[in-house]
Amino acid sequence: MSKTNNIKHNHEDIKNIFLNLGADLCGIAPVERFKNAPEGFHPTDIYEKCNSVIVFAKKLPPETLFAKSTIPYSYFSDKIGEALDFLSIEASYKLEKKGIKAVPVPSNSPYDYYDQTRLHGQALLSMRHAGHLAGLGVLGKNTLLINKIHGNIILISAVLVDVVLEGDPIYSYKEELCPASCNLCLDVCPQKALDGTTVVQALCRPLSTYKTGNNSIVKKCNLCRRVCPSNLGLKS
Repeated sequence: MSKTNNIKHNHEDIKNIFLNLGADLCGIAPVERFKNAPEGFHPTDIYEKCNSVIVFAKKLPPETLFAKSTIPYSYFSDKIGEALDFLSIEASYKLEKKGIKAVPVPSNSPYDYYDQTRLHGQALLSMRHAGHLAGLGVLGKNTLLINKIHGNIILISAVLVDVVLEGDPIYSYKEELCPASCNLCLDVCPQKALDGTTVVQALCRPLSTYKTGNNSIVKKCNLCRRVCPSNLGLKS
């Protein structure tokens, strides 16, 4: 970790930068929370000066998940990923004006690590784990981040900053969003790629990144997301 930047910033003001730019959720995780990150994928492996990770998300239009065709879900997932990346850039500019040095992290690819034999890729930063550490939700058995308001219909991104910011409380009520008695996502997976903790990418990717006859990439399967009782958040 770098020498601490002692400039004081209100963490709600920082989060409002992202919310005002169009994020639906925003949370902050002190870099110390990433102590269990794999070697090479820790925030300081990306940006040595990192002291805090600002994590934010945008929701998909919920009904795209239930369309008979997966193309709307697939296409607009990609578009929201692009929107997150542009939001990262604009937010970084605003942070720089406040004297905060910032490094935006791509919401998905490109990958620095990819094992072709296992079809196993790791992004620079695990956004779902970062989201959990920033208080945005819990990790479900389908490995997706579940938020109590927007469920798992969210895409996530992050910006690494050099200042120490107050962290948001970690959401600890996993049973509320992913009950131990529920195994719907595990049972419905046509590839049997889920074990409740991890996903075997070699089994998942043939459907989650399916190539059509004209070489378009679509997410042909979203069943583990769709069957989750918390996919749209907690019911009031």
